[in-house]
Amino acid sequence: MGRQWLHAKREVAGLKKGQMVGKLVKEIMVAAKQGGPDPAGNARLFAAMEKARRQSVSRDVIERAVKKGAGIGDDKLVLDHILFEGYAPHKVPVIVEVLTDNNNRTAPEIRVLFKKGQLGVSGSNKFLFDHVGLVEAHHPDTAMDIEGAAIEAGANEVEPLTHEQNDDIPAGTCGARFVTERTATAAVSKWLADNGWTVVTSELGHVAKQFPELTPEHAAEVGEFLQALEDHDDVHRVWAAVR
Repeated sequence: MGRQWLHAKREVAGLKKGQMVGKLVKEIMVAAKQGGPDPAGNARLFAAMEKARRQSVSRDVIERAVKKGAGIGDDKLVLDHILFEGYAPHKVPVIVEVLTDNNNRTAPEIRVLFKKGQLGVSGSNKFLFDHVGLVEAHHPDTAMDIEGAAIEAGANEVEPLTHEQNDDIPAGTCGARFVTERTATAAVSKWLADNGWTVVTSELGHVAKQFPELTPEHAAEVGEFLQALEDHDDVHRVWAAVR
């Protein structure tokens, strides 16, 4: 299965620290809203909190994000989750996942980014993707049988994942991305955590069914377009049919 553009490496080097922290805080809030405030029983929240800690997000900020997302206290989460469908240059299908407190502001800005992208256009394409659960994790045993782990965990597919592909995977460990049924995401994450794996991502995502062939020049143009989308403050994830 082809890797999703930027899925394995969320925090791109060019992102500013403040923007990165903002995206991590939003992920914590959404994870707490969807699965509750206890990271022990919420794999997505646990992974988001660990990622935030690695980026030196303070404990107070993390705790406030959890409480806000879970609706604890007076400060309640008000964020719309919106999907924009379209095409990058050279007819590469793209799904843009947005979290915003003002869709009247965000929607026109995303459409402008599509218009600015060379040949980038909006348009329905969700049928070109599978909506699945995605769990990324690493194990200290570099000889770990990831196929066997996937079967035991209840995942549908698995592929190796290296530090170069995702810097949340430490060098010298066995990294893997597990693809699951949406409803099995939490169960797969729990099995992995209970069997020596460290889960770094646990979420629902969109995996392309087919991948257009691109020349190096075309791939660079697509990458620039996708990066412009990713750099928008309200963009939470970018899923594209790029290997």
